[in-house]
Amino acid sequence: MSVRTDRLVLVPFMVGPLSTNCYLLACPRTGSAAIIDPGIGSSEELSPILSEARRLGLKIKLVLNTHGHPDHVAGDEPLKDLTGAKVFIHEQDAGLLREPPWRWLWPGLKPLEPDGLLKDGDVIRLGELELAVIHTPGHTRGSVCFYLEREGILLSGDTLFAGSIGRTDLPESSHEDMMASLVKLMELPDEVRVYPGHGPMTTIGRERRKNPFVKMALRKTRS
Repeated sequence: MSVRTDRLVLVPFMVGPLSTNCYLLACPRTGSAAIIDPGIGSSEELSPILSEARRLGLKIKLVLNTHGHPDHVAGDEPLKDLTGAKVFIHEQDAGLLREPPWRWLWPGLKPLEPDGLLKDGDVIRLGELELAVIHTPGHTRGSVCFYLEREGILLSGDTLFAGSIGRTDLPESSHEDMMASLVKLMELPDEVRVYPGHGPMTTIGRERRKNPFVKMALRKTRS
């Protein structure tokens, strides 16, 4: 679901073979834009994203990755070439950009040196918008969420889904870390809207009440 206000534009695109949610995020007052998790399956999938940015008069300045899996970073290199945008990823997932795993699933995926490394507590400024970096390891060691506190929006990558969570049975994954990350996210207000890496939008409150993995994580903290 798109969000369009005088302060913020957020437009989702479903891309790649794993139906990844890629987001065009922008500050319309300044025209500054970022692409979050461009996990394209082919270069043609960039066309509607770039067309929408042009239609809105936006300049893509940043590519932000919630983690380093190919279905979230495959478009980093072509976007950087086409727009000059700078690519950012958490420092613990930078190696997944430099030496991408599972390249056979994405034939065009190329190694890439990130322009900047993120860590917990960083604040990314995009025009008048501020995105707080929340380190949420579990799906990967360097998984992060981007939190726009004033707008009440969380871009959760593959940490938190509607009714579920990202896998923790993959290399670089940890179930224990994921449980701790879910508890961390549940410190946010119930009304925060969550835009995940796959599937529909949800809210923190809804996941606190209905997500079985979140309930499990919270029970562990009380025991």
